[in-house]
Amino acid sequence: MTTVRTVLGDVPPERLGVCDAHDHLFFGSALLPGQELRSVPAARAELAAFRAEGGGAVVQWTPYGLGRRAADLPSLSRESGVHFVAATGLHQDAHYDEATRAGLRGRPAEVFVAELTEGIGTSGVRAGFVKVAGGFHGLDAYARRTMTAAAEAHHATGAPIAVHLELGTGALDVLDLLCGALGVPPHRVVLGHLNRSPDGVVHRQAAATGCYLAFDGPSRAHHATDWRMPEAVHALVEAGFGDRLLLGGDTTTAGARSVDGGPGMPYLLRRVAPRLAVAVGEQVVRRMLTENPGRAFGVRWK
Repeated sequence: MTTVRTVLGDVPPERLGVCDAHDHLFFGSALLPGQELRSVPAARAELAAFRAEGGGAVVQWTPYGLGRRAADLPSLSRESGVHFVAATGLHQDAHYDEATRAGLRGRPAEVFVAELTEGIGTSGVRAGFVKVAGGFHGLDAYARRTMTAAAEAHHATGAPIAVHLELGTGALDVLDLLCGALGVPPHRVVLGHLNRSPDGVVHRQAAATGCYLAFDGPSRAHHATDWRMPEAVHALVEAGFGDRLLLGGDTTTAGARSVDGGPGMPYLLRRVAPRLAVAVGEQVVRRMLTENPGRAFGVRWK
């Protein structure tokens, strides 16, 4: 049976409801000093605001070593009524200090599998997917190592692999490596941040492999996000790829939370979804928020 591995256990995909397929309740990186998502009360308030807009599930793309606060996720899920899917995996090398790198050296696949099947640390919370990251228009040696470990974890468990594409670039290189050289089925791969590089040809080439494309996060400086996303999504729907598309908010800093004056998680349902509905219709947007995430993160776990 296909199930989504949430922090409260495995559930049928249809139980997710309306799903933010890429966001962060907790996140901390040396690249974003002073902007860490660490506050449990702020996360609780943000979830209440998301739930009030009709949200039912959040896929948290915070991987190993970046402040996941896995032990806090079950109680937050119960209190809010929102399902959470937690991540294992690794972000780009620049996000980690040497001590963290040294602790994983030579055994990332082993750690990924353990977090997917046994739990994250002593929390008992199991991850539901592996998150990795590419570089700007390419893959360095570190990215290739982490993606190789992610592929090993997939083959051992069946877990999906979600990929941070730096400014939306490098999608085809990632697919060549994961699905070509490493044998991961394309429908087990989610490519993130396609909105940040609105190249319709690359989008269609990637979607044609069978992978999922995530349009995740409102506009930031120099990102062609909000104003180009509707036409990019429309083109993919018209090309027959409406069942491969996901939506997410990607809240990565404290100032971006709605409870601190930013767009936050509710913005996805309050503004992004209605705007997309003008371009592709409410039925397609509903599918992007419900059916597609359930299939993308639903697994026949090994």
